Parts: sequence; structure tokens; C-alpha cells
Amino acid sequence: MTSAQRSTARETFPPNRPRSPPSCRARPCTGPLTEAETCPMWNALRQHHATTSDRPIADMLDADRARDFSVQTGDLLLDYSKTNIDAEARALLIDLLDRRGVAARREAMFSGAKINETEGRAVLHTALRNLDGGPVMVDGEDVIPQVRATLDRMAEFAEAVRSGAFKGQGGPIKDVVNIGIGGSDLGPAMAARALAPYHDGPRTHFVSNVDPADIATVLRGCDPATTLVIVASKTFTTIETMTNARTAKAWMGEAVADPAAQFVALSTDLEKTGAFGIHPDRVFGFEDWVGGRYSMWGPIGLSLMIAIGPDAFRAFLRGGQDMDRHFRAAEWHENMPALLALVGIWHNQVCGHATRAVLPYDQRLGRLPAYLQQLEMESNGKRVSMDGADLTCESGPIVWGEPGTNGQHAFYQLIHQGTRIVPCEFMIAAQGHEPDLHHQHQLLIANCLAQSEALMKGRSLDEARAIMAKKGLSGDELERQARHRVFPGNRPSVTLAYPQLTPHVLGQIVALYEHRVFVEGAVLGINSYDQWGVELGKELASSLQPVVEGRADATQKDGSTAALVGYLRTHGA
Repeated sequence: MTSAQRSTARETFPPNRPRSPPSCRARPCTGPLTEAETCPMWNALRQHHATTSDRPIADMLDADRARDFSVQTGDLLLDYSKTNIDAEARALLIDLLDRRGVAARREAMFSGAKINETEGRAVLHTALRNLDGGPVMVDGEDVIPQVRATLDRMAEFAEAVRSGAFKGQGGPIKDVVNIGIGGSDLGPAMAARALAPYHDGPRTHFVSNVDPADIATVLRGCDPATTLVIVASKTFTTIETMTNARTAKAWMGEAVADPAAQFVALSTDLEKTGAFGIHPDRVFGFEDWVGGRYSMWGPIGLSLMIAIGPDAFRAFLRGGQDMDRHFRAAEWHENMPALLALVGIWHNQVCGHATRAVLPYDQRLGRLPAYLQQLEMESNGKRVSMDGADLTCESGPIVWGEPGTNGQHAFYQLIHQGTRIVPCEFMIAAQGHEPDLHHQHQLLIANCLAQSEALMKGRSLDEARAIMAKKGLSGDELERQARHRVFPGNRPSVTLAYPQLTPHVLGQIVALYEHRVFVEGAVLGINSYDQWGVELGKELASSLQPVVEGRADATQKDGSTAALVGYLRTHGA
């Protein structure tokens, strides 16, 4: 869409607007623009929503809408035609990107500028998948040669494990246990499950929770003499990870002479990894410009590389790089990450829908909603703008979900008939990895498409009455039963379709959502790449541990905490 067309769309709104509906705040987000410059953008969007929100989405779906309100890059198709975004709303949203300087900030990220301003760091997870691009400079140094050298080291080690050249003290490695938490666990655990059809290496397991049940359950099924343990902690100090690492080392030490010889560290601290007993050849570091929740493209993905092999891992990286190139080159109206972000902004900041359901109709993407919870909620769950001022609009939404069709027999009741509108994001592959069960996959597709259609169309009271009349009901009972069967409809969804869940496609999907987070954060004027909100609880846990263990007095704590400590200690803590 041209700037002239966007200008025309803006001119359809009178200059003085009434306040937005109660579900949306009318003030703009704090950011690089003044309030006088920013306020009309949000007000125009919210006023447009207020005047069009009752329009049925189904009535908008003429023959051309599915084509005009979808975008394709490579083999991925994003259909956002089942939303109430029309051409005018899209023009206003794209104008928001232009006025917020998103393109310039995008180039700053890719070029190595320190856009993580609160920590003084570049944001260059994209460099980890830069397989054949040009240099990327950070503090005057091209980081790409070191990135590729680390990738080559990873591939060499992965092949040694997979081929049996690297052995445990009881023979070839049969199990790999990745110990991490947060981004050091969610990413590789999600991807390893997603790409299970491509596993041809050792079995891969993931431990994250400090709850002893987690590591005990995993280690129970492994032989310490043929198990490789990967400890993923950049600083090698993360309390949950290091507690589990010491437990695994003690477990292994009961069966082998040198347990540390079967440990690998994904860390930047050679002193601490050396003190643990891990040889430098088995330490893979990454720079501070790689955030934890964006890190599986590099050393944090070593467990995945061992499982699927270096070639498939590079295909995963290539998928991410292809999405990077699309994101940098495509015009906004054809840019898949930007459009997905704008749909999210429309639903959350404009329409006031507080949550977003991610619904992959792909069992192997069962961990994707949890992965996206961290990616989006840790990135954009902020309350102040880049300059430290309080936000004057809502920040990121609550992200949740489960695979279909399981969710249909659980929370879809609320999605279809509840009082809150939950925008849904469906995912579906044209084919699975079980050709002999193709008929079941077709049933899966039918369910996915039926759910988005049902959310959009709903069922009227008259239609429900007709159904009840056919069942022989009449009078007050017919009316009562019919009302229970009404579906309001007009509930928005998008669908991401792809041919098959391959390493390349998974790389595209993950990078798509990473860039979606970036765009939303840039529009809101927040730092998507720090996470101060995780710190306070960790600090308090450290101070509470001696209280729980009986080495410190609980009376200095608040009454509730002291009482809970007393109860738990009485019962064995």
C-alpha cells in the first residue's frame, strides 16, 4: 500500500475524536514521538474499531478477502482474513509502523546496534543463523567468523557423539540429558519434540525444574556409563541448573570413575566450568548479545543438533535466515512478521482482548505455546517505556494454548461461548509424517478449519431454536435449551499453514514469532530484550532458603510467609 493510500485512509477520520471505549485506553504509548504526534494514531485506530466492531466478520469474507488478507513467504501461508481488520484498519496499522520508526529500529537490530539499552547490549540472535550473509559489526568487530567457528565446533562434536567416536565410560552415548531452565530449556525442548521424525541420534531428555522429581524421573531411565549431560547456563551460576547439574554429577559418579568427562557446558565462564571438571574442548560459549529465550540457534541448540544431526540443524538455521531476509526486504503490507504483529496489536491494544491462544494442530508442536509464553511474555511483559516512563497503554498479552484436537475437549468451550473474546492462532500442516495414517491427518485438518469457521460464524438463536424444534421440544423448554446452544460468533482467528513440519519450516515459524515480538515491542516503545521481572523472586528465594532449612529466623518475614514456613517445616521441609 502506498503512502498516498495510507494518507487517504487517515483523512477519512475527522480531527476531533470521542474517547475510546472503556475496554481500551485512549492515551498513547510513551516512546520517541510526542503525545501530540502519537495520540491521533491510537485514537483513529480505536475509533475505527468502535464503529466497525459489530460488523460480522463472515459478511466481510467476499471472494477476494482471503487473498487480500493473507500473505505467503516461501511455503508458509498466514491467513488473517477471519479478523475484523479491514483495508482502512490495516492502512492505519501500517502507518503506525512508519510513524514509530520500526524500519529504522529493525535495521539497527540487524546491524549490531545496542538496542537493548537497559543492559547496553546488541540483540543479534539473527547472527547465529547467518549462514552465508555479510559481516555484522559489534564494537568495531565482525562477529560472524566466531559464530561460524562455534557452529563448526558444535557440528564436529555432535558428529563424534552420534558416530560413537566420543564415548561414555561404558560405551557409545545412548542418552543426552540437557540441564537448563528458561531459554536454555524451552527452546531446544520444544524443537526436539517438534522434529522427532528427524531424530537419528541418541535419545534426548530435558531437565529444567529444581523440583527433584524432574531430574529423578529422567535419570531413572538412563545408564550413567552411556549418558552425556549438557549443562546450559551462560554464567554457570543459575541456581536451578547448577543444583540439577551437581545432582547429575553425583549420580554419574556412583557408576563411572570420571563423571565430568561425560559433561558438556554451554557457558561463557571457563573458570567455573573448569572448576566443575569440564575440559575446555567441551565448553561452547556465546556472547552477551544473545538473550536466553533467543539462544537455541547457537550452542543452546547442541542437544537438538546431536538428535537430528548437523545437516538438519543447518536446515533449521536456514529456515530462520530465510524469515530474516523476508522480514528485512518485504514491504509492510506483504511482510509476514509485521502483519502478525499488527494483528496482535489490533486485538490487544485496540480491541482490548487481553489474551491470545496459540493452537497448533500438530501434536509435535505441543511445547510451542509454552515456548511462546516465554518469548512473548518475558519480552513484552513490561510496564515502562525505553525512557523509564510508565506505559500509558497495555503491554503484551497473556499467551497460552494447547495442541488441537485436545483443546477442543477442554477450553474451547470458553473460546466459543465465554463472555471474553480470545483471539486464536491456529497452525496446520498439509501433511504429517505418517503417510499410512493420512486419513487421520485429513480429519485433523478438518477439525482445525472447522474451529476457525465456527468461531467466525457462530450460531444464532433462531438456528438453535430450529435444532431444538427438530428434537421435538416446544414452548419454554425449547427456548431454554436453544439459548444454551447459541454461539455468538464473530470471534477472530488467524491460521498459519505450511506443507509439513520440517527443520526448515520450524526455523521459519520460530523466527516469524521472534520478529513479531520485535515489531510489537518497537510499536509500544519498550525494551523487548531485558527481563528484570524475573529477578526479585530469585533474590527472595535465596534469602528464604536458610529460613526453610531452619538456619535463620522466620519471624522477620511477613505473617503469611512465616506461617507457611512453619507448616512446611512441621511436615518435613
